[in-house]
Amino acid sequence: MKLASLFSGGKDSTYAIYLAQKQGHEIRCLLSIFPKSDESHLLHHPNIRWTKLQSTSMNIQQLIITSNSDQTDDELSVMENLLQIAKEQFEIEGIVHGGIKSNFQKDKFQSICSKLNLIVIAPLWGIDPEQYMNDLIDSDFDFILTTVSSGGLDDSWLGKHISKSDVATLKNLSKKFGFNLNFEGGEAETFVINCPLFTNSIKINQSQKQWDGYRGRFEIVDAELNYHA
Repeated sequence: MKLASLFSGGKDSTYAIYLAQKQGHEIRCLLSIFPKSDESHLLHHPNIRWTKLQSTSMNIQQLIITSNSDQTDDELSVMENLLQIAKEQFEIEGIVHGGIKSNFQKDKFQSICSKLNLIVIAPLWGIDPEQYMNDLIDSDFDFILTTVSSGGLDDSWLGKHISKSDVATLKNLSKKFGFNLNFEGGEAETFVINCPLFTNSIKINQSQKQWDGYRGRFEIVDAELNYHA
């Protein structure tokens, strides 16, 4: 099936593409909506402008649009318009997205796609959090944490490349502090540096951390594709 991917550059949307391709689907384009601010309920935002590097590395064209409002209904309207464009330009038959258990997101996406006669593919839906995090590492996904906003996650996690031992540590912290191990509740956001889909990894040349004592952000200031690795 010819699909578009709702793409934020994080582990979920990227791994969903990886699994969809393994299932035999063709990813025709990436759809990235830049939210107006940090208040979006639907859209993941940290470092989203660097998804252009990921798009180039995956050799998948990207359609980008900026939402003019933080209101969910307005964001849905923008998403519907973007999907209509993708349907016309790339002849997509459906979308793939990295939802795991958020019925709010799933219902909104399903509603839009039903209007446009598109199929929704969600290969991560219902996956066990610990299995998923370990599957990412086993599948050679190199990703970093770009935000943290939960008890138990301090500024040492910002910009950290997640390993198998980190997953074990996060599992213990999630039990103690009650956050989702896969971060789907927004406890942390991620950015994929390298994976089997990429022809070149992403090299971060400059970054900065922001930390207020509880929540923090790892901002990529300058990055490029690593053609010499």
